[in-house]
Amino acid sequence: MGLACGYELMKRDHEVLVLEADDRIGGMSASFDFDGLKIERFYHFICSTDYPLFEALEELELTDKLRWRETRMGFYYQGRLYEWGRPDCLLKFPHLDFLSKVRYALHVLHAKRIEDWTALDREEATSWIKRWIGRRAYNVLWEPLFRLKFHEYAECLSAAWIGTRIARVAKSRRSMFSERFGYLEGGSEIFVEALCSRMQAMGGQIMVKTPAQQLVTENGRVCGIVANGQRYACDKVISTVPLKYVPRFAPDLHPDELAKIKAIENIGVVCVLLKLKRPLTDYFWMNVNDASMPIPGIIEYTNLNPLQHNVLYVPYYMPKTHPRYRAESHEFIDEVISCIKRISPSLTDDCILSSRVTRYEFAQTVCTPDFFAKLPAIRTSLEGFFMADTSYYYPEDRSISESIKVGKKLAEIASVNT
Repeated sequence: MGLACGYELMKRDHEVLVLEADDRIGGMSASFDFDGLKIERFYHFICSTDYPLFEALEELELTDKLRWRETRMGFYYQGRLYEWGRPDCLLKFPHLDFLSKVRYALHVLHAKRIEDWTALDREEATSWIKRWIGRRAYNVLWEPLFRLKFHEYAECLSAAWIGTRIARVAKSRRSMFSERFGYLEGGSEIFVEALCSRMQAMGGQIMVKTPAQQLVTENGRVCGIVANGQRYACDKVISTVPLKYVPRFAPDLHPDELAKIKAIENIGVVCVLLKLKRPLTDYFWMNVNDASMPIPGIIEYTNLNPLQHNVLYVPYYMPKTHPRYRAESHEFIDEVISCIKRISPSLTDDCILSSRVTRYEFAQTVCTPDFFAKLPAIRTSLEGFFMADTSYYYPEDRSISESIKVGKKLAEIASVNT
């Protein structure tokens, strides 16, 4: 989001300095060396409706790196793996009655056709889903996903937020029987690097390992930012860090803004990555509902993007205050290996080549009902200071495309004379 915003500002003839606290650019899209394999720390996929990303790829001359692939979805339910995602799979699924299956299908079609999410912004998600598909189908298909991802917030979510997720995936289907997602050959890193290179060629500066420490103001107006003990003069500062960090370096925001920031909760993620000799399954995405498995799903990334070895992402979502968030990495790895061996009993220890755990404490905003009204304004009470984070994708879910969209919006707002 910060890079997209900076690039858009440079196209509008602003001088831009990007400050990044991490040792690399890209945020949740950044890559790392997974024992010889360069790959994103957190998985990404592209949908057919990701128009802001498509426009950016064309502008950066990267359209030829966009690849599409038909994928399959699985559902591991109480000890057995089922194929999922097609009408015939739904009809064959033995754990729901026919009426529940019809109601489930109608709910997906309904969400796919919604254009204005304003009304559902005020409705709670689990009640909305239960009203459409019934309690039995909710318990089988949705309950563990809400519980394992949002814990105590499971029944505090906006129906608009979950509805756009359903719609985004549904609209990516080529037909009722064909699911298709995209990826970038070379990974998200090639997009991040191209964006950085374009900005630097235009005169922009990008500094890593440089966390913002203090916003400098005079008479309620921004005049600089302190980072790593050095002051940088500027007339505008745009923050794309998680909102929870903002009060640390901008404590002079209006009390109402600070209260809104404090009220927004986030879910963290502990993501286990495994590199295998062979595929675990044929599915890109597998939801899990098994009482003995504490995971909501498995993303077998190489069933979307073929690589030299097979790569799995298994996310554990939880608030950073959860007792398990600080658990040792090997505990999560051992637990995931135990789960996948149950899913595929023929998988042996020698098939597991590498493992890694990545963490991020602000992986998912808890988007509660009436969330539009709860977000503080992008243009803040401090003249020249603007802020947004992934909360502002709402009601859309996290994606590189939404980062670009909100980044451009930030640049447009900041470019208007105050």
